[in-house]
Amino acid sequence: MSTPAPAKQATAHAPMDQFPICNGELVVGGMTLTRLARRLGGTPFYAYDRALINRRVAELRAHLPARVKLHYAIKANPMPALVCHLAGLVDGLDVASAGELAIALDTGIDARQISFAGPGKSLSELDRAVAAGVLLNVESAREVRLLADISAACGWPARVAVRVNPDFELKSSGMKMGGGAKQFGVDAEAVPALLAEIRQLGLDFEGFHLFAGSQNLKAEAIVEAQTKSFELALRLADQAPRPVRCLNLGGGFGIPYFPGEARLDLAPIGACLQGIAEESARRLPEAELVIELGRYLVGEAGVYVCRVIDRKVSRGQVFLVTDGGLHHHLSASGNFGQVIRKNYPVAIGNRMDAGDAESASVVGPLCTPLDLLGDRMMLAHAEPGDLVVIFQSGAYGYSASPRDFLGHPAPHQALV
Repeated sequence: MSTPAPAKQATAHAPMDQFPICNGELVVGGMTLTRLARRLGGTPFYAYDRALINRRVAELRAHLPARVKLHYAIKANPMPALVCHLAGLVDGLDVASAGELAIALDTGIDARQISFAGPGKSLSELDRAVAAGVLLNVESAREVRLLADISAACGWPARVAVRVNPDFELKSSGMKMGGGAKQFGVDAEAVPALLAEIRQLGLDFEGFHLFAGSQNLKAEAIVEAQTKSFELALRLADQAPRPVRCLNLGGGFGIPYFPGEARLDLAPIGACLQGIAEESARRLPEAELVIELGRYLVGEAGVYVCRVIDRKVSRGQVFLVTDGGLHHHLSASGNFGQVIRKNYPVAIGNRMDAGDAESASVVGPLCTPLDLLGDRMMLAHAEPGDLVVIFQSGAYGYSASPRDFLGHPAPHQALV
């Protein structure tokens, strides 16, 4: 008689152990969720833990070679207080709009440590960036020609780096930002001609920007992309108007959102960057190496918290109806790039030590079935007044959501 196979265990989320628990309540920035809600005037709210951000930056520094500079990509979370805090921890800021540029300049960071990328920069944005003295990652011949006109008008040359669309992709990335046909950057094979035009127009060429993809949890894929990016930059450097002074190798570092995912192993990435730094010192001796991270610096340090306002049972299924929803946290609802919807890590934040788990769905107050924050998850038994917490919410949350949808109030935000 054959032995029956053991029952298959449900795949679990990575442990959300970055926040302490006190008397059954999650603690963020030294405050329980209940106290935070009172301090902020109610729910829903986003809270970002500055100590966790500090810890993440320190952890990265421990793995990065000293020659590799760390930049924060503001698009991940442009909350001014958070950006100002990070400006004191990182070596530079990367922006993607005039609005983000204003936030970056307000931090007081040296404008020479700010770079500006984006495939559709307006004439006004280019003009403001040149006036500020930031580095522009040019993404087309149009931008180069406009920058030549602006430089002639203002009396000093625009600082430029060429954003390169490489001839490879970052394997296993959540979003592929390079390789194949893309709206981002200049195709690698077209870069030499653009470099010749930059030389002819007298712009201040500084280097290259390569960003192959984002949200990657496979260290080997990131290592491969960084190696290929460096090799491509070396080939292009031979045709550059002047020696390369800045080489931005992008980012791509991911965080675990969904069941079965694990945190990224930094050790092999650090070892790869050490090798690149050593070779760069020989072959690109004037170049500053940069990695550009957003989500990885802030994503795990943030939570979104909403309050249960109703508990409903429909044909055996429990629904926890909350005062938050997709209008506040579009990505947790699965409507920000997911092909097949998967749950973010969710918990009842004021019942973290409860043992009475049940299957429940967390939904918001909006009149659409898309307003789903957690689908049939095992959660502590919750009643009206309890607090639902969504982890991994420090990036692409508040600013990436349609907050005006259906006219509900916007959530609070706090850096604690």
